Amino acid sequence: MTITGREVPDELFERVRRFYEEDAVVELTATIAWENASSKFNRALRVPSQSFWKRDRPR
Repeated sequence: MTITGREVPDELFERVRRFYEEDAVVELTATIAWENASSKFNRALRVPSQSFWKRDRPR
């Protein structure tokens, strides 16, 4: 969603709505947007990773 002009396909939106109520969809979207903005901000300022996530398989 960070690419300008991108849309959530109707099929995906309907799938999400089957599992979550409207308030939860809004909260989930806000959380994803916040995490995305935070990661872009940190990368732009070269804030290093705190290594909370580890890849299961080798690169």
